[in-house]
Amino acid sequence: MTTARRFSGIYCPNIVPLEKSGEIHEAELRAYVDWLIVRGVHGLYPNGSTGEFTRFTAEERRRIIEIVVDQAAGRVPVLAGAAEANTRETIAACEHYAKIGATAVAIVSPFYYKLSSESVYAYFREIGANTPIDVTLYNIPMFASPIDLDTVRRLADECERVVAIKDSSGDLPFMMSLIAAVRPNRPDWSFLTGWDACLLPMLLMGCDGGTNATSGVAPELTRKLFECATTGNLDEARKIQLRVTRLFDALFGAADFPDGFRMGVSLRGIASGSGRTPRSERQRAGEAATRQQLTALLAEEGLS
Repeated sequence: MTTARRFSGIYCPNIVPLEKSGEIHEAELRAYVDWLIVRGVHGLYPNGSTGEFTRFTAEERRRIIEIVVDQAAGRVPVLAGAAEANTRETIAACEHYAKIGATAVAIVSPFYYKLSSESVYAYFREIGANTPIDVTLYNIPMFASPIDLDTVRRLADECERVVAIKDSSGDLPFMMSLIAAVRPNRPDWSFLTGWDACLLPMLLMGCDGGTNATSGVAPELTRKLFECATTGNLDEARKIQLRVTRLFDALFGAADFPDGFRMGVSLRGIASGSGRTPRSERQRAGEAATRQQLTALLAEEGLS
């Protein structure tokens, strides 16, 4: 049976610290989990897009979730990224994450092949009928086949285990339509936004929270925005949203996504290491200036 637990708050799509060899830096990942929890994230979302899940092997993805679940030790929920290349492997990942104690999983729609909305529905319908753990749909049209309104409504009506959507399109009218279509019949459903620049308007229109990359660098700021928005302190919330957007834009534009966020994490004192994607000499030559710009911005926010 489903947990029927509404997700609420800021779920951090954390990066994975790496050793110089490129291997997972387990000790630093554990330290990073503690750092995020102490600074107020409401939950963790390992193996998301910011976590570069496609750049790890299936075994490494499972190990990442094992580490995060173990280190979180029930202090916050863990929404485990469980997307694999096909339904069989994705369901196997769901089974493993259920066994080790993850709260729920998030699954991106099929990527690489562009599928019709009916194929996207069939994909999630198969997973929803066979998963032992609650599922969050992950809509990110820039990287994967989009999940449209009718597909979400059908899955919400037919699959008890499908309990939420994380939408990274930044499309406010689309989110409003989702909430209006789904919530009357599924009051247990959660709506999360993955686009930091519109977190406040999304919250005001009924979203339960966000999975925001900026929270991995500035968890204090995103937590404060959520609290102000949900307690009616809207003047302060608007000011913080502008600050979050400025920081998000700087991190997103600093390098190829999500390298700017990895750099930001390192500037906060976490030994994040270099990502697994090779960088050209020209890119490496520009890193010092980029780091200097991000350092100055974080200092302005009191986050140096």
